[in-house]
Amino acid sequence: MIDFIRQPWPWYVAGPLIGLTVPALLLLGNKSFGISSSLRHICAACMPANIDFFKYDWKKEAWNLFFVFGVFLGGVLAAQFLGNLHPIQVNQKLANELAAYGISNYDHLVPIDVMNWHSLLTLRGFLLMVVGGFLVGFGTRYAGGCTSGHAIMGLSNLQWPSLVATICFMIGGFIMANLLLPIVLSL
Repeated sequence: MIDFIRQPWPWYVAGPLIGLTVPALLLLGNKSFGISSSLRHICAACMPANIDFFKYDWKKEAWNLFFVFGVFLGGVLAAQFLGNLHPIQVNQKLANELAAYGISNYDHLVPIDVMNWHSLLTLRGFLLMVVGGFLVGFGTRYAGGCTSGHAIMGLSNLQWPSLVATICFMIGGFIMANLLLPIVLSL
């Protein structure tokens, strides 16, 4: 059984499992799903303030906090007991392109050549980690949710704002990956 869990799962197994979360949540009476909303719930629970954004019954959404904790715990258990048994495989054409930017270490999920404490003090690292993190957080708040919330639950509920948000997420991702990232990596 452990060997079955350790192997990469194909899209036709993982995709339907993710998709089944939508009818399960709808049957349980939940209309929203996403990771980013859990930060709002934590703030509302831990720091009750006189801010309208945090004035709501966060206890009705407590299941989401358990879900996020389960995601965290699952990641910790997988890293601890399943380990990195399969080396990261990078297409040779991409590896050659990344080598031109000084990225050649694929021992970790994220290239250590870019994401490390030393890189944080460089312009490239600051742009990728700090500015990029700020833009992700700002975009999540501005769009009213994260990619998982809009693309999985929002589209399943046929919500027009989720369709617009998902299209914008995709366009932004294409622009970043194909136009801006090569410029930032060459810094």
